[in-house]
Amino acid sequence: MLPVPAPRRRPPQPWTWRVQSLLSNYLPLLLMAFLASGTWWLVKNTPLLGEPGAPAPLRHVPDYRMANFEIQRIGADGRLNVQIAGAELRHYPDTDTVEIDQARIRAIAPDGTLAIAEAKRAISNGDGSDLQLLGDVRLRRLAAGAGESGPALMEVRGEFLQALANSEVLRSHLPVTIRQGGATMNTQNFEYRHLTGQVSFSGKTQGQISSRPAR
Repeated sequence: MLPVPAPRRRPPQPWTWRVQSLLSNYLPLLLMAFLASGTWWLVKNTPLLGEPGAPAPLRHVPDYRMANFEIQRIGADGRLNVQIAGAELRHYPDTDTVEIDQARIRAIAPDGTLAIAEAKRAISNGDGSDLQLLGDVRLRRLAAGAGESGPALMEVRGEFLQALANSEVLRSHLPVTIRQGGATMNTQNFEYRHLTGQVSFSGKTQGQISSRPAR
């Protein structure tokens, strides 16, 4: 009987392929989840105290503020969908933008996974289609039931991230670090288009994949 040849081992996939798969699988759940949940609609439609005054010429000064606030949105099933907290919220009527200092946004997906976004400042236009996170940005995706102290399925850190909801684009023109399991990538800038699944990088990009997931 002739010996059966040993199966040929598949060559390992390049780390760039792994990173693209990583982005397409996890990043939409981090940002698009709470954008689609009407986060900024929630902020702008929060009832305010006091009667509206007479119309005044629009200037770039806040027409209302909220300090040390926390806003929640409950779904039709009675479960918490979105929670927004911060040191201060300001709305500017001339540009119809919302700014939040020390922003913290939590979004719970239908499958129970938790997405948390934190930044020194968050800025959004009026309809929530353009959200920018600035300063010490940290995004995490956590497994259902793991709690906020559990290990992150996915983590993105940097100084700037922008999410465009209508075109489903996530991008940064500043360096970011992306971690998932044993894979880590450092890139000077990137752009991810969810509609096409296309990921593009420019500048110096380095990646590392460990055979053992990080604890």
